[in-house]
Amino acid sequence: MTDKSAPGRLRPGLALWLAALALLIAGASARAASPIMVPLDQARIIKLPERAVTVVIGDPLIADVTLQPHGLAVITGKGYGGTNVLILDKDGAVLAEHNVEVKEPSDPIVVVYRGADERETFSCTPECGRRITLGDNPEFFDKTISQITSRNNQAIAAGAAQQH
Repeated sequence: MTDKSAPGRLRPGLALWLAALALLIAGASARAASPIMVPLDQARIIKLPERAVTVVIGDPLIADVTLQPHGLAVITGKGYGGTNVLILDKDGAVLAEHNVEVKEPSDPIVVVYRGADERETFSCTPECGRRITLGDNPEFFDKTISQITSRNNQAIAAGAAQQH
């Protein structure tokens, strides 16, 4: 029996084998590119590829990135959602790209709803205390952040007084 396929065309068996190989390669790269999961208000450390000199975050309202010595970067969750991080070499070539997903914190919380639009969040580790969380009632949020800021300023002042 002779092969009667047209010159320059792939035989059906070979075409099927190449298609299967392409799917395997695509599946392997999709698994390798799993997103970096970061809880809100927490950080993850990533190792940068060699030759990395620039790191760009897609949406700084979602996450922030800070370069550290020894080829490390810290990604901090700032707001819920997804963004990406690009890692470039000195010539601007992309060495790596990762998706970043900022999710809810994993610590125990209690959420209190007062009607449809008023929400207050408390961290319960083990006792419950006010926690500032995106989406909370603005009055609750502002009062809580004001107390945190005041407390932090007092701690800084007390520390500075001890150094003198």
